[in-house]
Amino acid sequence: MIDKLISFVHSLSRLCGTVAAGLLASACIIVCYMVFVRYGLGHSTIWEYEFVIFAVVSATLIGSPYVLLTRGHVNVDLIPHFLDPRPKKFLALFSSSMACIVCIILSWASWFYFYEAWINDWRTPSIWAPPLWIPIFSLGLGFSVLTLQYLVDIISIFTNRIEPFEKPLTPENIL
Repeated sequence: MIDKLISFVHSLSRLCGTVAAGLLASACIIVCYMVFVRYGLGHSTIWEYEFVIFAVVSATLIGSPYVLLTRGHVNVDLIPHFLDPRPKKFLALFSSSMACIVCIILSWASWFYFYEAWINDWRTPSIWAPPLWIPIFSLGLGFSVLTLQYLVDIISIFTNRIEPFEKPLTPENIL
Protein backbone atom coordinates (compact mmCIF):
# COMPACT_ATOMS: atom_id res chain seq x y z
CA MET A 1 0.00 0.00 0.00
CA ILE A 2 2.71 2.49 0.99
CA ASP A 3 4.84 1.46 -1.99
CA LYS A 4 1.90 2.14 -4.33
CA LEU A 5 1.40 5.58 -2.78
CA ILE A 6 5.11 6.36 -3.12
CA SER A 7 5.11 5.15 -6.71
CA PHE A 8 2.02 7.23 -7.53
CA VAL A 9 3.46 10.43 -6.03
CA HIS A 10 6.79 9.84 -7.80
CA SER A 11 4.91 9.42 -11.10
CA LEU A 12 2.97 12.60 -10.38
CA SER A 13 6.21 14.45 -9.65
CA ARG A 14 7.75 13.17 -12.90
CA LEU A 15 4.64 14.33 -14.78
CA CYS A 16 5.03 17.76 -13.18
CA GLY A 17 8.65 17.80 -14.38
CA THR A 18 7.51 17.00 -17.91
CA VAL A 19 4.87 19.74 -17.83
CA ALA A 20 7.46 22.21 -16.50
CA ALA A 21 9.86 21.29 -19.32
CA GLY A 22 7.06 21.84 -21.82
CA LEU A 23 6.27 25.23 -20.33
CA LEU A 24 9.92 26.28 -20.52
CA ALA A 25 10.16 25.06 -24.11
CA SER A 26 7.02 26.98 -25.07
CA ALA A 27 8.41 30.10 -23.39
CA CYS A 28 11.62 29.80 -25.42
CA ILE A 29 9.67 29.36 -28.66
CA ILE A 30 7.45 32.35 -27.86
CA VAL A 31 10.50 34.52 -27.08
CA CYS A 32 11.98 33.63 -30.48
CA TYR A 33 8.65 34.36 -32.14
CA MET A 34 8.37 37.66 -30.25
CA VAL A 35 11.84 38.78 -31.35
CA PHE A 36 11.09 37.86 -34.97
CA VAL A 37 7.71 39.62 -35.03
CA ARG A 38 8.93 42.70 -33.22
CA TYR A 39 12.33 43.27 -34.83
CA GLY A 40 12.02 41.30 -38.05
CA LEU A 41 8.53 42.34 -39.10
CA GLY A 42 8.24 45.55 -37.09
CA HIS A 43 4.91 44.60 -35.52
CA SER A 44 3.97 45.11 -31.90
CA THR A 45 3.63 42.22 -29.50
CA ILE A 46 0.60 42.03 -27.27
CA TRP A 47 0.39 38.73 -25.45
CA GLU A 48 3.87 37.24 -25.81
CA TYR A 49 5.68 38.99 -22.95
CA GLU A 50 2.97 38.18 -20.42
CA PHE A 51 2.73 34.57 -21.62
CA VAL A 52 6.46 34.06 -21.20
CA ILE A 53 6.38 35.41 -17.64
CA PHE A 54 3.44 33.16 -16.73
CA ALA A 55 5.02 30.12 -18.39
CA VAL A 56 8.39 30.51 -16.66
CA VAL A 57 6.85 31.12 -13.24
CA SER A 58 4.44 28.20 -13.72
CA ALA A 59 7.31 25.95 -14.80
CA THR A 60 9.19 26.87 -11.64
CA LEU A 61 6.23 26.11 -9.39
CA ILE A 62 4.97 23.01 -11.18
CA GLY A 63 8.50 21.63 -11.60
CA SER A 64 9.40 21.91 -7.91
CA PRO A 65 8.06 18.43 -6.95
CA TYR A 66 10.28 16.86 -9.62
CA VAL A 67 13.26 18.83 -8.34
CA LEU A 68 12.59 17.51 -4.82
CA LEU A 69 12.17 13.98 -6.17
CA THR A 70 15.58 14.11 -7.82
CA ARG A 71 17.14 15.90 -4.83
CA GLY A 72 17.90 18.95 -6.92
CA HIS A 73 16.94 21.51 -4.28
CA VAL A 74 19.68 23.37 -2.49
CA ASN A 75 20.73 21.24 0.45
CA VAL A 76 23.43 22.12 2.94
CA ASP A 77 24.64 18.73 4.13
CA LEU A 78 27.76 19.70 6.07
CA ILE A 79 26.22 18.97 9.49
CA PRO A 80 24.47 15.73 8.44
CA HIS A 81 27.74 14.54 6.91
CA PHE A 82 29.31 14.38 10.37
CA LEU A 83 26.29 12.98 12.23
CA ASP A 84 25.63 9.38 13.20
CA PRO A 85 22.71 7.66 11.41
CA ARG A 86 20.10 8.25 14.13
CA PRO A 87 20.61 12.05 14.56
CA LYS A 88 20.91 12.33 10.77
CA LYS A 89 17.53 10.63 10.39
CA PHE A 90 16.00 12.92 13.03
CA LEU A 91 17.40 16.01 11.31
CA ALA A 92 16.06 14.85 7.93
CA LEU A 93 12.61 14.14 9.38
CA PHE A 94 12.56 17.47 11.21
CA SER A 95 13.65 19.58 8.23
CA SER A 96 11.32 17.75 5.83
CA SER A 97 8.43 18.14 8.27
CA MET A 98 9.02 21.88 8.60
CA ALA A 99 9.20 22.25 4.82
CA CYS A 100 6.03 20.16 4.46
CA ILE A 101 4.16 22.39 6.93
CA VAL A 102 5.19 25.48 4.97
CA CYS A 103 4.05 23.80 1.73
CA ILE A 104 0.69 22.88 3.28
CA ILE A 105 0.12 26.51 4.30
CA LEU A 106 1.19 27.81 0.89
CA SER A 107 -0.94 25.21 -0.86
CA TRP A 108 -4.04 26.17 1.11
CA ALA A 109 -3.42 29.89 0.53
CA SER A 110 -2.81 29.28 -3.18
CA TRP A 111 -6.06 27.39 -3.67
CA PHE A 112 -7.91 30.13 -1.79
CA TYR A 113 -6.30 32.72 -4.05
CA PHE A 114 -7.22 30.62 -7.10
CA TYR A 115 -10.85 30.47 -5.91
CA GLU A 116 -10.96 34.25 -5.47
CA ALA A 117 -9.53 34.80 -8.95
CA TRP A 118 -12.02 32.32 -10.41
CA ILE A 119 -15.23 33.64 -8.86
CA ASN A 120 -14.32 37.31 -9.23
CA ASP A 121 -13.05 36.89 -12.82
CA TRP A 122 -9.77 38.64 -12.11
CA ARG A 123 -7.81 39.57 -15.20
CA THR A 124 -4.47 41.17 -15.89
CA PRO A 125 -4.58 44.89 -16.68
CA SER A 126 -2.92 44.35 -20.08
CA ILE A 127 -4.52 44.57 -23.52
CA TRP A 128 -4.50 40.77 -23.73
CA ALA A 129 -6.21 40.51 -20.30
CA PRO A 130 -6.10 36.74 -19.69
CA PRO A 131 -7.95 35.45 -16.63
CA LEU A 132 -5.63 35.34 -13.63
CA TRP A 133 -6.92 31.98 -12.43
CA ILE A 134 -4.86 30.32 -15.18
CA PRO A 135 -1.41 31.36 -13.87
CA ILE A 136 -2.58 31.18 -10.24
CA PHE A 137 -3.58 27.54 -10.81
CA SER A 138 0.12 26.69 -11.04
CA LEU A 139 0.60 27.94 -7.46
CA GLY A 140 -1.94 25.52 -6.02
CA LEU A 141 -0.87 22.62 -8.23
CA GLY A 142 2.85 23.08 -7.59
CA PHE A 143 2.55 23.45 -3.82
CA SER A 144 0.03 20.60 -3.52
CA VAL A 145 2.19 18.09 -5.38
CA LEU A 146 5.27 19.40 -3.55
CA THR A 147 3.45 18.73 -0.26
CA LEU A 148 2.69 15.17 -1.39
CA GLN A 149 6.33 14.67 -2.39
CA TYR A 150 7.49 15.88 1.02
CA LEU A 151 5.01 13.54 2.73
CA VAL A 152 6.29 10.61 0.68
CA ASP A 153 9.88 11.58 1.50
CA ILE A 154 9.03 11.70 5.21
CA ILE A 155 7.39 8.27 5.01
CA SER A 156 10.35 6.92 3.04
CA ILE A 157 12.89 8.22 5.56
CA PHE A 158 10.82 7.07 8.54
CA THR A 159 10.41 3.54 7.13
CA ASN A 160 14.06 3.35 6.00
CA ARG A 161 13.18 3.19 2.30
CA ILE A 162 15.69 5.96 1.60
CA GLU A 163 18.71 7.21 3.48
CA PRO A 164 18.49 10.74 4.91
CA PHE A 165 20.38 13.31 2.85
CA GLU A 166 21.18 10.76 0.18
CA LYS A 167 22.71 11.71 -3.12
CA PRO A 168 20.47 12.85 -5.95
CA LEU A 169 18.14 10.21 -7.30
CA THR A 170 18.50 8.88 -10.80
CA PRO A 171 15.76 7.37 -12.96
CA GLU A 172 17.09 3.92 -12.05
CA ASN A 173 16.59 4.22 -8.29
CA ILE A 174 13.24 6.05 -8.28
CA LEU A 175 10.37 3.68 -7.49
